[in-house]
Amino acid sequence: MKGVQYTAVFQAFREVEVRVRQKGNFAETDIGIDLMSKAFKANTGILTDKTAPVPEQLAKQNLFSGAIGFLKNPTSHRVVSYNNPDEVADLIRFANQLLRLV
Repeated sequence: MKGVQYTAVFQAFREVEVRVRQKGNFAETDIGIDLMSKAFKANTGILTDKTAPVPEQLAKQNLFSGAIGFLKNPTSHRVVSYNNPDEVADLIRFANQLLRLV
């Protein structure tokens, strides 16, 4: 069961990465944290809400970069143990919220 859980988390956050890439018309070679930084860069990122105050723009960039770096990347490279199904459900819901923000 643990394999299914970390795979579900990986797939959820991979979808965030894919959606950001598609929505911003980025190249397939734009990946991970670098992609999030480009997409949501304050004042210039293609997916940045330029009407929001700069600190909020930076926070959104950090939110997406952190989610990919902390939640997707580890599951891309190794087996991550999730012992609590509620935690997995929460992470998938968090990915879903990020998808809505895109």
